[in-house]
Amino acid sequence: MKAKKIIFILAVVLASCSGNENLSDAYGNFESNDVVVSSEVNGKILVLNIQEGQKLVKSDIVGIIDTTDFALKKQQLLAQKKAVASKIENIRAQIEVQEQQKRNLLVDKARVEKMLNDGAATQKQLDDINGKIDLVDAQISSINTQNVLVRSELDVIKTQISQVEEGIKKCKIVNPLKGTVLEKYAEQGEITAFGKPVYKIADLDVLYLKVYVSGDQLPHIKLGQQTEVLIDDTKKGNRKLTGVVSWISSNAEFTPKIIQTKEERVNMVYAVKIRVKNDGSLKIGMPGEAKF
Repeated sequence: MKAKKIIFILAVVLASCSGNENLSDAYGNFESNDVVVSSEVNGKILVLNIQEGQKLVKSDIVGIIDTTDFALKKQQLLAQKKAVASKIENIRAQIEVQEQQKRNLLVDKARVEKMLNDGAATQKQLDDINGKIDLVDAQISSINTQNVLVRSELDVIKTQISQVEEGIKKCKIVNPLKGTVLEKYAEQGEITAFGKPVYKIADLDVLYLKVYVSGDQLPHIKLGQQTEVLIDDTKKGNRKLTGVVSWISSNAEFTPKIIQTKEERVNMVYAVKIRVKNDGSLKIGMPGEAKF
């Protein structure tokens, strides 16, 4: 009888030891690296071709915001550009006239200098021509100054046109990454504003198990370390997956409130993320376990 009791106690102890060996090192939930796509301009959403759960490709144009204001502004700037460009043409014509006058005066100057050498002209005549040439040079310099100002004005208009064109580009809602639409915050026909969220997207091909470990465990965990990840498979069994430690928090924090017992919630722990390739069975928020 005593022998049976001893055998029973040993079985319980072995079972207890075996159970402890199967305990995981950390527990947590799966999450994604999601991106919230927001509007970059103000206006009415004319087109929005997305639905929650829809898979999108990077650089897909999924929506269009009304571009009327930008288009009208661009037409106005193009008209201003044309008017300023006509000023430049007028200035160029004035400079050509002055330069022609200068050429004529230089011819006269050469003639007077020859006559002066022959004694058929006076120094005053030569001085008068030099004075006229200096006046023409001053006029050309003045016109060139106007030309610089007008060209500067033209550059400003060109910059404004580029800004408007950039605004028109931003009226297209371009999907930033390959992934699945998680949440949709706006609808076609609504008025949106700069920075207002339109939808949330994440690449679900890779999820991250975020777990919390104690300070004693931390020295044994390294970035890039391969880790065994367990998820629920049956009521009593787990399914094994392989993950890689991708992030370790540098700051301790209190255990999150999702931990049920008060004793656990007051412990200081470190957050760790484990990257796991998703075969379709992993879901955001799904619980998981890790063995380091």
